[in-house]
Amino acid sequence: MNRRFTLKFLSSLVAGGIVSPMHVFGQSAYPNKAIKMIVPFPAGGPTDIVARPLAKLMGDQLGQQVFIDNKGGAGGSVGVVAVASSPPDGYTLLMGTVGTSAINPHLYKSLAYDPINSLTPIATVASAPVAVVVNPSSGITSLADLIAKAKANPDQYTYGTAGNGAPGHLTGAMFCAATDIKLRHIAYKGSAPAVTDLLGGQIDIMFDPLQSVLPHIKSGKLRVLGVTSASRTKVLPDVPTVSELVPNFTMTAWWAVYGPAGMPKDVVAKLKAAISKSIASPEFDANLSALGVQPLETPLADLQKKELAKWGAAVRSAGITME
Repeated sequence: MNRRFTLKFLSSLVAGGIVSPMHVFGQSAYPNKAIKMIVPFPAGGPTDIVARPLAKLMGDQLGQQVFIDNKGGAGGSVGVVAVASSPPDGYTLLMGTVGTSAINPHLYKSLAYDPINSLTPIATVASAPVAVVVNPSSGITSLADLIAKAKANPDQYTYGTAGNGAPGHLTGAMFCAATDIKLRHIAYKGSAPAVTDLLGGQIDIMFDPLQSVLPHIKSGKLRVLGVTSASRTKVLPDVPTVSELVPNFTMTAWWAVYGPAGMPKDVVAKLKAAISKSIASPEFDANLSALGVQPLETPLADLQKKELAKWGAAVRSAGITME
């Protein structure tokens, strides 16, 4: 009888909003199971490189595993939609990119998600310049040499990217427009297969976030011509910025964590705190700073608003649209 009375009493507290069902039934606070982080591009690419060490460190902070689920396709849209359509309970997250959050809305005529309303912005993670790299067998020795040879041989040289609408694609298109050259774009399903073909000599050039090509630069398998940051990167201090030759040409890739729209504020706060501690840790720095990736901690909603405007102008200037 006492047990029935207790259950009835607790049920009345829940119904009255005095306590939550989680407290009544003894469930632990968030998170009480593994968390899935969807990377909307294939394994081995620049987004995957940032996501994996972050997931490990977040898991340590939260006391639950954060595992990666690579779900590429349609310039990242497949992965974004998978997150946007998930329950907003904090157990499905997105490693968003400048492409999925700021470029795609202007690039695609019809997008399966709204970059603002379909997702909950949680926290920024990191940023990196785009590198312009070539296979040494191409015979291209510098940015000036690339421009001269491309002008003399329009559409002869090919550049590969992680896909239509990826930061590398738009950076390449903007570079062509700014220098009045014509290169043939080859779109891949992710950065890793494009790098493989660049190493094999099937394509001549790549515009790609620095971390995915830096190991090949250091080994001598790829030649770097320039980086698109405003200033030279610490990991390649002798490599010029593109803006040293093409004034005001800066393009930066960035990554941030999102969840489905409508996430509880306390869950967002807990995830944000875990991300902040993770990217400030020596382990995160050890994993990524040597690749030219820098931690980025700034209000995500504000960053996205500014980047939407910037990349919208870039897309319109380049005249690129995708179905």
